[in-house]
Amino acid sequence: MSERPAGVFNVSYKQDREIFRTRFLRFWMIVFFIAILTGPLYMNNYLLSMANLTGIAIIGAMGLNILTGLAGQISLGQGAFIGVGAYASALLTTRLGLSFWVALPMAGFITAFVGMAFGVPSLRIKGLYLAIATLAAQVIIEFTIVHWRSLTNGTSGILVPPPKIGSFEFSSERSFYYLIFVVLVLAVTYARNLLRTRIGRAFIAIRDNDIAAEILGVNLFKYKLLAFFVSSFYAGIAGSLWAHYITIITPEHFTITVSIDYLAMIIIGGLGSVLGTIYGAIFITLLPEFLRVLAGSLGSIYPNIGDILGASRELVFGLIVILFLIYEPDGLYHRWQMIKAYWKLWPFSY
Repeated sequence: MSERPAGVFNVSYKQDREIFRTRFLRFWMIVFFIAILTGPLYMNNYLLSMANLTGIAIIGAMGLNILTGLAGQISLGQGAFIGVGAYASALLTTRLGLSFWVALPMAGFITAFVGMAFGVPSLRIKGLYLAIATLAAQVIIEFTIVHWRSLTNGTSGILVPPPKIGSFEFSSERSFYYLIFVVLVLAVTYARNLLRTRIGRAFIAIRDNDIAAEILGVNLFKYKLLAFFVSSFYAGIAGSLWAHYITIITPEHFTITVSIDYLAMIIIGGLGSVLGTIYGAIFITLLPEFLRVLAGSLGSIYPNIGDILGASRELVFGLIVILFLIYEPDGLYHRWQMIKAYWKLWPFSY
C-alpha cells in the first residue's frame, strides 16, 4: 500500500484501489496531461523527435521491467524482440498490404509468441543461466534478420510506409507524437493495473521465491511463459512504432547494444516500478543528447571534447550503471520517493 498524507484515510474498498488517491495528485495529473497534449504547440521538431523516441523507449522498457523487475526473469534479448516487432510490422504492411492499425497489434502478438518460445528455458534455469539463454535469442534473431535475405532484405533493410487514416499520413513529428502518446498511455495504464491483479501478484511471488510460490499454488509454467508473452508483446508494439516512425529498418538498429540500453533503463529507473521505467527511459534516451550539448558548449575551450565524448558514450553508460548499482541500487524511483518523504515531513524529518 502506498503512503498517503496524514489525515487522509480509505473508507471503502474502491478508494483503496484508486491509482490517484488525493485531489492534489489528481489535479497535477490533469495539469500534466494538458501539458503533454499541448506539447506540439510550443515544441519544435527537434524536441518532438526526442519526445517520440523517449515514448517508444518507455514502451519497450516497460515490457522488460514486467519480465525482469516484476517476474524476476532476466532477459538480454529485448533489442532483438523489438527487432522482431519492427520486421513483422514492416513485412505485414509492405508484403501483405495490411494497414498499420492491423499490423501494430499483430506485430505485438507475433513478437509475444517468439518471446514465449525463447522463454521456455526459464522453466528449468534461472538467474545467470537464463540471461545467457536470452542472449542466445539475441544472437539467433540477429543472425536470422541478416541472413534470411529473401524475407528481411538482409543488411539493406526495408523501407516502411508511415501510418495512414484515409488520406492523412502520420509522417510529421507532431502527428506521430499524438500516436505514440495514445499507445504509451494504454501501455502504462495496463502495466500499472497489472501490478494489482492476480497475475501481477503471481509474478511478484515467482520473483521473490519461485519454490515458495509453487508450494502456494502458483503455476510456474503458466506464469513464467505469460511474463515472457506480455514483455515481448510490449517489445513488438515498440518495434512496430519504431519501424513506422523512422520508415527504414536495418539489422544495426537491433543489436545487443540496444538490449543493454534497455536493461540499463530499468536498472537506473528502478526494477519493478512503472514510474521508474519512465525515469530510466528518459534518462538513457536523453543522455547522448546531453553529452552532445555538453560537447558543443565546451567546444570553444576544448576543441577535441566532442570526439572524446562521442567515442566514450558506452564508457559513460557503463560508468553510470555501476554508480547506480553501488550508490542507488533501487534506482531513480527510490530517490524520488525519498525526496517526497523528506518534504512531506519537513521541517521535522526526524
